[in-house]
Amino acid sequence: MTATTDRPTATGPDWVLCADCRLPIYAKRLARNLRVCPECHRHQPLTAHERIRQLADDGRFAPLELAVGGNDPLGFVDTTPYTERLARARARTGLDEAVLCARAAIEGNPVVIAAMDFGFLGGSLGTATGELITLAAETALAERTPLLVVSASGGARMQEGALSLMQMAKTSAALGRLDRAGVLTISLVTDPTFGGVAASFATLADVIVAEPGARLGFAGRRVIEQTIRQVLPDDFQTAEFLLEHGIVDMIVPRPRLRAELGRLLRAAAGGGPATAGATADAVVTDPDLLAERDPWEQVRGARDLSRPTTLDHLAATFEDFQELHGDRMSADCPAVVGGTARLSGRPVVVIGTQKGRTPADLARRNYGMATPAGYRKAARLMRLADKLGLPVVTLVDTPGAHPGADAEERGQAVAIAENLRLMASLRVPVVSVVTGEGGSGGALGLAVANRVLVFSGGVYSVISPEGCAAIVWKDPAAAPRAARALRLDSRELLRLGVVDGVVPEPPGGVGADPPATADLLRGALDRVLAELDPLDERELVADRHARFRRFGAAGPGSADDHRSAG
Repeated sequence: MTATTDRPTATGPDWVLCADCRLPIYAKRLARNLRVCPECHRHQPLTAHERIRQLADDGRFAPLELAVGGNDPLGFVDTTPYTERLARARARTGLDEAVLCARAAIEGNPVVIAAMDFGFLGGSLGTATGELITLAAETALAERTPLLVVSASGGARMQEGALSLMQMAKTSAALGRLDRAGVLTISLVTDPTFGGVAASFATLADVIVAEPGARLGFAGRRVIEQTIRQVLPDDFQTAEFLLEHGIVDMIVPRPRLRAELGRLLRAAAGGGPATAGATADAVVTDPDLLAERDPWEQVRGARDLSRPTTLDHLAATFEDFQELHGDRMSADCPAVVGGTARLSGRPVVVIGTQKGRTPADLARRNYGMATPAGYRKAARLMRLADKLGLPVVTLVDTPGAHPGADAEERGQAVAIAENLRLMASLRVPVVSVVTGEGGSGGALGLAVANRVLVFSGGVYSVISPEGCAAIVWKDPAAAPRAARALRLDSRELLRLGVVDGVVPEPPGGVGADPPATADLLRGALDRVLAELDPLDERELVADRHARFRRFGAAGPGSADDHRSAG
């Protein structure tokens, strides 16, 4: 048996040696497994041609005919002239440069792909590589087709000096133009992605997908350890580390890449209004049609752990939910979940607070209390919805924002305030539903919407009854009295105009009949989104501004005027 760590060729060895587990693998088996080791699951390197063939429908793609300029702008010579290095790289890879750009389709969705090849001078970012990626982005812009960039790079190309550094700015600006034009960008991070590529287009995309174990960072591990004189964790800079720290949206094994990328591309393609008809009685807008209930009992019911969580609603009410992670800064808050989905066939971005149900899950999710990273993750997803023209649906069930010292150090107040401002200016329909407990500014940070709904068993308040009782009556036992005084139950919220409608619950409550609950929530969302469909971007923003402007205002358009009209 012949074994090698090199990629087998048509006349090459029948067996290859995995660089991680050091076990021999039959070459044809490795190829069938998309070059993923069947023993340790290491994702072996791919050439740019292999990568695009794996992703494209039927392996078919059309290379972009793009012309680039000179090859050796500095006349650089070290032990070998740079021109000779380029010639060898071209002969070895069959590429003109370290990136291959092509048109293709992924699960029927057109896409422009720029796939880097680490085998070409370590996938380094030179002037020609930067130009090709920029031209690919400009092609995507001209054709209004999503751009997928597959990164594999050691960083900027030293042999081209500061001119290679300029490619970071040029490619970043090209992605910025796609942002302004509303064209989806996706980054697929493969191992390794470092330096100037990591600090430009690879981390600027709307969605960052990483292969398992892929490493990404600005400086390399060895440089960091020598600088700080510390030993770093074993998983440092890996995809798993980056997911935990909010940098990537998802880790996708190679066999699932086409399916996950296809879902993202379908969401970006948009679609018409919901296919299901809106139910006329899906939302109660007259408070006199609601039964009067004891507010304190409603508080206790809203907190009942048998109520469906946001993830339960996402599974039952929406279709094809694809969770996206991270605030791109420091963390992935588990108390906020969000991503793309479909509601009765309509593509949407949905975001919600997740409490959990078991003691372990409640603790892991911070009992549904979002950190600054959670609000920043929500803001990032709302900006994505605004860019792609997708409605935003938020599901609120939280006692409030996380009250920890870490949250304050990381700017909890700023994160909530920025969400309030952002939601007020979104150019797409925004609908919020208080599904259980709507607590204080922590809830409002996800509820600046054109239409705000509440389940009939839900509550929404400036403070918890216990907190109000302790402050006002100096007695936590006065919580039932505080609940009545705060008028936080769904009937009073509708009468006050704080909510625009109440979603009825099935007999026994939402936890007693989850399928019926899903139908009720879907019908309510379909109805209010249908009401917002005729409004253009300017009218949606004006509608949202007017909704919140009236609270506390006197005269026509005030909250009192709204209540009498409703």
